[in-house]
Amino acid sequence: MASKSFKGSRSNLSISSDAAESHKPPFPPTVTFGRRTSSGRYISYSRDDLDSELGSNDFMNYTVHIPPTPDNQPMDPSISQKVEEQYVSNSLFTGGFNSVTRAHLMDKVIESEASHPQMAGAKGSSCAIPGCDAKVMSDERGVDILPCECDFKICRDCYIDAVKSGGGICPGCKEPYKNTELDEVAVDSGRPLPLPPPGTMSKMERRLSLMKSTKSVLMRSQTGDFDHNRWLFETRGTYGYGNAIWPNDGGFGNGNDEEGGEPKELMNKPWRPLTRKLKIPAAIISPYRLLIFIRIVILALFLEWRVRHKNNDAIWLWGMSVVCEIWFAFSWLLDQLPKLCPINRATDLNVLKDKFEAPSPSNPTGKSDLPGIDVFVSTADPEKEPPLVTANTILSILAADYPVEKLSCYVSDDGGALLTFEAMAEAASFANSWVPFCRKHVIEPRNPESYFNLKRDPYKNKVKPDFVKDRRRIKREYDEFKVRINSLPDSIRRRSDAYHAREEIKAMKLQKQHKDDEPVESVKIPKATWMADGTHWPGTWLNSAPEHSRGDHAGIIQVMLKPPSDEPLLGTADDTKIIDFTDVDIRLPLLVYVSREKRPGYDHNKKAGAMNALVRASAIMSNGPFILNLDCDHYIYNSQAMREGMCFMMDRGGDRLCYIQFPQRFEGIDPSDRYANHNTVFFDVNMRALDGLMGPVYVGTGCLFRRIALYGFDPPRAKENHPGCSSCCFTRRKKHSSIANTSEENRALRMGDSDDEEMNLSLLPKKFGNSTFLIDSIPVAEFQGRPLADHPAVKNGRPPGALTIPRELLDASTVAEAISVISCWYEDKTEWGNRVGWIYGSVTEDVVTGYRMHNRGWKSVYCVTKRDAFRGTAPINLTDRLHQVLRWATGSVEIFFSRNNALLASPRMKFLQRIAYLNVGIYPFTSIFLIVYCFLPALSLFSGPVHCSDP
Repeated sequence: MASKSFKGSRSNLSISSDAAESHKPPFPPTVTFGRRTSSGRYISYSRDDLDSELGSNDFMNYTVHIPPTPDNQPMDPSISQKVEEQYVSNSLFTGGFNSVTRAHLMDKVIESEASHPQMAGAKGSSCAIPGCDAKVMSDERGVDILPCECDFKICRDCYIDAVKSGGGICPGCKEPYKNTELDEVAVDSGRPLPLPPPGTMSKMERRLSLMKSTKSVLMRSQTGDFDHNRWLFETRGTYGYGNAIWPNDGGFGNGNDEEGGEPKELMNKPWRPLTRKLKIPAAIISPYRLLIFIRIVILALFLEWRVRHKNNDAIWLWGMSVVCEIWFAFSWLLDQLPKLCPINRATDLNVLKDKFEAPSPSNPTGKSDLPGIDVFVSTADPEKEPPLVTANTILSILAADYPVEKLSCYVSDDGGALLTFEAMAEAASFANSWVPFCRKHVIEPRNPESYFNLKRDPYKNKVKPDFVKDRRRIKREYDEFKVRINSLPDSIRRRSDAYHAREEIKAMKLQKQHKDDEPVESVKIPKATWMADGTHWPGTWLNSAPEHSRGDHAGIIQVMLKPPSDEPLLGTADDTKIIDFTDVDIRLPLLVYVSREKRPGYDHNKKAGAMNALVRASAIMSNGPFILNLDCDHYIYNSQAMREGMCFMMDRGGDRLCYIQFPQRFEGIDPSDRYANHNTVFFDVNMRALDGLMGPVYVGTGCLFRRIALYGFDPPRAKENHPGCSSCCFTRRKKHSSIANTSEENRALRMGDSDDEEMNLSLLPKKFGNSTFLIDSIPVAEFQGRPLADHPAVKNGRPPGALTIPRELLDASTVAEAISVISCWYEDKTEWGNRVGWIYGSVTEDVVTGYRMHNRGWKSVYCVTKRDAFRGTAPINLTDRLHQVLRWATGSVEIFFSRNNALLASPRMKFLQRIAYLNVGIYPFTSIFLIVYCFLPALSLFSGPVHCSDP
């Protein structure tokens, strides 16, 4: 089994205490090759490994430059990148602390056959050259690219050898190749030519560049010229921004004329908002406010009477009751004050489509200009969180109504279980049928378990004649899928036992060969967990062993579904498919399995640590400017929920929103809701009221984040002194004085805005770690997350069409860098968990994380959709419900006695918002006063009768 490993310089992977070493530029990971023997032993061909055995004097450094010759024809980098991406998607990357980052090529991920060309381990043809077992090049549909008319199957390397050293003769038919360049082979195979490659520009320059021209490699020699006409008319490219169709004569609404201009046809259109704020009718809110005011007056008069009229016969009883009553009044006041300004909001999805997906002169095909979204799904224990539930959640994400090329799904398996890994692979395989079925028939909800258990008529409003047949077939496919998921534990156990028995037999035979006449001792081999391709699972084994337990295993990344092509891939009439998907887009979003490294002696910080690992890995692999966080038991019930959330982020002023919180809705609850799982008062009253202030609190799931807000940056146009009570009592200080005197905790990281000081790039490695990939992705995420500058009132906007460029292909060095940032040591001496990402130190890390964002001046929005956005499961027994309530109360007490107490909030937080967060930290203490108040009558039985007043 072939493998590939990546070894990074220690200066790139470790955090040095020496200041001089910390400023040295890190070396990129280098690629080393190796192979795995039949016994499972890995033999490395790495130069670094050989150095340790033979010494450095046995090697000499030299570089060979081959000049352009007729035999040295350049290869289209886009073709080589696609081949590299195909290799990446079929490899399991592992690595971590003091270990080599290794890519293990997997021909088989699950027992069943992988049919979708994007899926890891997809079946492909092998090279027909004797002695070569490499895969034949394939296109987006998984069809082999064959350079000769005889259809002789040949891999990329063998094809290059045949062209260079074989005289361009096909090894099959012995006839000369008609085309000797891979780009022409791709064209003849029906594939469109790619966009010109970026040359030597960095990733950030490639993503931000809108007007720079780049050299193409569509040439016959390394010294040829780029054929513009060929690229334009044989591809889907256009002249793009800055041409005659798109005049360059204005600004982008952000006050910077140097960045170019808007199209006049957009600026002349009547501007329509994406969202509307709907205030509560005065006939409803005014009586409520009046009632609150009357209650406050009555409560004040009552407490004044209670304090003035003492009971001298039982002063202790009077004092305890009065203290309890004062606390109850104070707690009630904290709970009621933030509810005085509730609002409702509405979105307009038609406007969103017109602005970002409508055809225009610069975008004739109507390619989506929406920003990317990275969806995080977290799970930790397959025994407590069934893999079938997690798989259904992932299927609902993959089938969401959002541009496929802009959507990525990351599954965090904090337990490192092979059961979860193979369940995700099975889900990716079933998505090949389920996702196109949902698109073809506009299915809601797109969780197969929930859809097939609907009690309403499934055929209502369905008019396509083949719907009944398709539904029956996909139902059978899903039943078989569930059986495969349920059988995975036994399948993994039987497979591991079989491989273990084989290894024991081999070990005994080997021992007998070395000890012919001596008695044979029993051979003890660790009982490993084996993958479907016959190799050891690098994560947690069924029988724990060193470096293979829940708290001690390597980091793992597997690209289950590689990034989709940039253009729609329509299905064709194929007899091998169970459903006819003609004219249906069959592409699937990027799906990545991630299990962060865990080692003894390193604090893993539970769910918050796993989320931060996903933030870093996703920034390197896809870098979506927005992040949707979901628990494994919360699935997408409304396929357009992401679009509804994006309406707020892309509307005017949306660049100041840190997250969009959706309400939590639950299934499987009894009609009486005996354990109050619906939390109606909290989700339908409190959260709507907070939306009228700075926004709702973060409740742990169903939340769409802005990535740079998670990074700890200030919002655009943020002021040190927020207008409020403080500005009335104190004169405003100068900006520089305010920044200098602000504490380190409240100063936050500045993003380089027109109103703020520029971002100090030299401090970023100390806060985010020494990954240059991660640091370079920060300004890219900030730019891509800006609203569309289609109106002069939109500040800090981006030009239209900036996000219609193709996504970069994954390469091995990118995934190797992602492995390094999920290692156990990466967060040492950084701000992760302190001021960056999810905050550590509390069991309710969600509330603390949201509080930190509001404390920096960010705002949030509560998005209540007409159709529930997400649905999940809730505790169905009293034990689980009490455990959940206890965890919430414990976290609130931790918040109250920490620096996250709302009493210590910065001036940027509004007064009523501060009251709301103060109530979050104080409400558990009410239980103490409630218990005392309830026991007072019982205590009087032991002290004798008490007269409430003198006769």
